[in-house]
Amino acid sequence: MGKVLYTAKVNVLNGREGSAASDDKRLDINLSAPGSKETGTNPEQLFAAGWSACFIGAMRHNAAHLQIPLPEKVSVNAEVDLAAGEHGFSLQARLFVNLPGLSQEQATFVIEAAHHTCPYSKATRGNINVLITAVI
Repeated sequence: MGKVLYTAKVNVLNGREGSAASDDKRLDINLSAPGSKETGTNPEQLFAAGWSACFIGAMRHNAAHLQIPLPEKVSVNAEVDLAAGEHGFSLQARLFVNLPGLSQEQATFVIEAAHHTCPYSKATRGNINVLITAVI
């Protein structure tokens, strides 16, 4: 294990139909099952948001080292699927990385570098199907 930079502490009560709250009270949300008409978000949406935010941070970090200027408005549209198969439930994901103004080569360099340094990408690599596409 490496040097701990931050520890998120969250309590989830009653699973997908419950609530989640962080110890610092910055996160305090209702949870609901995917497709439910109940109020609240679901774990797949939270995962998509977390991964996207982390991926953008990794792109900024790597673009600076690669001396590639990132556009002012960088975004990721993430799709995380909850799937069911013969081995039970699983996730799969698609990240559509919006890098307007970059060449395809620049976008590819930044995305590949970010995918190798982003902790979410590292955690999912080899564990779920992932497709990352540059949108320029």
